[in-house]
Amino acid sequence: MIIKSVVIIAFILIIISLGSALFYLVRHKTEEQSEKTVKALTFRITLSILLFIFVFIAVATGIFKPHGLGVKMHKPAQTDHMRYPP
Repeated sequence: MIIKSVVIIAFILIIISLGSALFYLVRHKTEEQSEKTVKALTFRITLSILLFIFVFIAVATGIFKPHGLGVKMHKPAQTDHMRYPP
């Protein structure tokens, strides 16, 4: 549950950072505001990379187990003789 909370909080922070960068980009055209746009986008990229590394480590260590299509694609197919031993 903690892993999911961290991921959700990171996504919310990424969206907020992207929104603030858009605000500074659209509203203000001064050089100071351009620097704020760059800082907000840099913060968003840093958060995205850290989130990717965090999820990768969590999956690699087994703390977080993925589910869905990716798991079904990588499972070995069971044949009838594997399901019903003689």
